[in-house]
Amino acid sequence: MPEREVVKKPRLVVRKFLARPQHEGVGAVVRRSIGRFELKYFDPFLVLDEFSVSAPAGFPDHPHRGFETVTYMLQGAVTHEDFEGHKGTIGAGDLQWMTAGRGIVHSEMPAAQGTQKGLQLWINLSSKHKMIEPKYQEMLSKDIKEAAKDGVKVRVIAGEALGTKSPIYTRTPTMYLDFTLKSGAILQQPIQISWNAFVYVLEGEGIFGSPKSLPVTAHHLLLLGSGDGLEAWNKSSKPLRFILIGGEPLGEPITQYGPFVMNTQEEIDQTIDDFDNCVNGFEKARHWSSGDALSLDF
Repeated sequence: MPEREVVKKPRLVVRKFLARPQHEGVGAVVRRSIGRFELKYFDPFLVLDEFSVSAPAGFPDHPHRGFETVTYMLQGAVTHEDFEGHKGTIGAGDLQWMTAGRGIVHSEMPAAQGTQKGLQLWINLSSKHKMIEPKYQEMLSKDIKEAAKDGVKVRVIAGEALGTKSPIYTRTPTMYLDFTLKSGAILQQPIQISWNAFVYVLEGEGIFGSPKSLPVTAHHLLLLGSGDGLEAWNKSSKPLRFILIGGEPLGEPITQYGPFVMNTQEEIDQTIDDFDNCVNGFEKARHWSSGDALSLDF
């Protein structure tokens, strides 16, 4: 069956944000586009950070519950370690898809000299999945599937593009595509009609949604309206690189307290109690700390 690449009803850009630098963690700088005061939540997406960190700055020991974190490195490397003994290095182009579920305490710190850059996306989990056991899906850059056609190259982090499918399992159905368009290239990428979707520009400048739109430059987040796909054009002389992310909305209430995301305040109160007392998923937090530990107070 041939792949359908025709977009019949292109999604238009309905909102645009410039992600400005802010401080996060310990000495790290992030450009946060989702999860800031203008856009607290774009169901099912809680946070999108473009981070930049140089030693000794980083993200020392901290907990999560109720969602997934997706770390995609653009430059350099970070080391990761959690209270289950899972540790490793996420290098340039590598992916870590972490389902925090009922609870993880971990650290993320620079693994090399110079500046480490990447993207971290937080994806909400439905109420029935918030308390599942933690899980990791990790892929080295060389194992991430790629495809190219007519001046368009894509790295398929999750979902499908140009006939190429990612093996990553998305508990909350999600697509995550890293596109590079050569000068003069045009993209048509189908998106599930019922999903929310956005673009984040990494390099160059592009035109999205309508050929009459103004060009958009790096560090801008574009929320896409309704439709069955995205059309994008690179009318500049330099390459255009952006990520396209879409996901199925959960349509559930959320209550968030920092790194804890549940459905009700009662569940947040219970989560804080669980963390403080090292129970119900946080048992190993009592006697664990990474080499980069700082005391945490929630």
